[in-house]
Amino acid sequence: MRDLKPLRPGDWGILCLGGLLVAWLMAAGPGGGDRVVVKQAGRVFLEASPRLNRMVAVPGPLGETQIEIRDGRVRVAADPSPRQLCVRQGWIRPGEAAVCLPNRVSVEWGQARYDSLNY
Repeated sequence: MRDLKPLRPGDWGILCLGGLLVAWLMAAGPGGGDRVVVKQAGRVFLEASPRLNRMVAVPGPLGETQIEIRDGRVRVAADPSPRQLCVRQGWIRPGEAAVCLPNRVSVEWGQARYDSLNY
């Protein structure tokens, strides 16, 4: 087996630059999470930044759906739907969506990762 030589100053520079590049790519990575779009019955109800703290009440056929935008996170806080699936989804990430079908309300954060899903 070969004896490994210690790293030279140029090697440390390359390692540091590589680490900075990886950190930058992770911070600027995919998702495009700069806009939250709330739709009601397929029409845009609200378009906002995820950095603004607010509660949004979206009217629907069953009642109001409460959307919470807080500290750069987005979730459906309350919904009148019987099964509460979109509420149970919790905080959504950039590139994801929460859809409350009975009340015809959807929340999309940035660009969706998939156009469609196959099963």
